[in-house]
Amino acid sequence: MHNDELAAAQAYVRLLEATRAALADQDQAPLYLSLLASPIAEADGALRRAGLCGNEARFFDLVRSLQPSMSGSDH
Repeated sequence: MHNDELAAAQAYVRLLEATRAALADQDQAPLYLSLLASPIAEADGALRRAGLCGNEARFFDLVRSLQPSMSGSDH
């Protein structure tokens, strides 16, 4: 995994975790959704720098290598 690819996968995992936290309390979610703008921008930029835009299969392979629980095999 190249540094740019690693950065993109890590940014996505951070975005996913931030989204889960923001949506954890349905009553408070509207207050926290605006906080996702920064992690979204970070993930978008990292994907572009790594050349992974439009290459979702490769991208999600990288994410699964960081976060094996995202493979779906643990359900």
